[in-house]
Amino acid sequence: MFSHLTLLFAVAVVGAPVLLALVFSTQTPAQIFSFPPKLAFGTATSENYSLAWETYRLGLYMKNSLFIAITVTLGKTLTAFLAATAFVYFRLPFRGFFFAFVLMTLMMPTEIMIVALFDRVTALGWADSAFALTVPFMASATSVFLFRQHFLQIPLELVDAARVDGVGLSAFMLRILLPMSRNVIAAMALIDFVYVWNQYLWPLVIIRDGSRQMVQVGLRMMTSGQDATHWGVVMAGAVLTLLPPLCVFLLLQRSLALSVSLGREK
Repeated sequence: MFSHLTLLFAVAVVGAPVLLALVFSTQTPAQIFSFPPKLAFGTATSENYSLAWETYRLGLYMKNSLFIAITVTLGKTLTAFLAATAFVYFRLPFRGFFFAFVLMTLMMPTEIMIVALFDRVTALGWADSAFALTVPFMASATSVFLFRQHFLQIPLELVDAARVDGVGLSAFMLRILLPMSRNVIAAMALIDFVYVWNQYLWPLVIIRDGSRQMVQVGLRMMTSGQDATHWGVVMAGAVLTLLPPLCVFLLLQRSLALSVSLGREK
């Protein structure tokens, strides 16, 4: 009983801001600032969402972010899969050292490298382009680490049997490693998608053309582009930006749950 109440309380705490944003996204400014607050759906639903989508170009920003997020997610998954395969199944010299070096990059978030990254991207002529938002994020130490740990759990007998049967490296990856890594790939895809979708600082620094901007910056511009902030429109924009990550989560939640459960069993 106590555990159920604790879980219900946790759900209420986590879900309350989303529910409030959903309610406020339907209200007029007068309804939002009324006292006592009206925690009921308002009368400006279509107006608020239309303003957020068209007037503040949130639809364009979401399309940009969706393209960047999908590109980076696919790129990260591919590079991490190949790198982890090399670390586990190739007899590389100093591979322990190189893997440790990869893990060290986990201690270096983008924010502390942003000046050097900006100089490099500008020197390459990628500023204000999709290359600046995708190429620097195609590699992920976290993904490499998780794939490597997963590959280490695959029985060596299976690997030896594949070698005896004459299975080449490409066939081994496609026919054995890839099917056995579906749940890990789904979990990493969800994490990477949400990470890219929520990026704010780097797009703000490197992108100057408003038509190429990403959704989190566009959402922030909604609060600064009004004489008096219309919080109903801002909340409508916030609700809209939640939808793509939510759809990805619903699509991959079964694989994510299986990945977590298998990790616990191991």
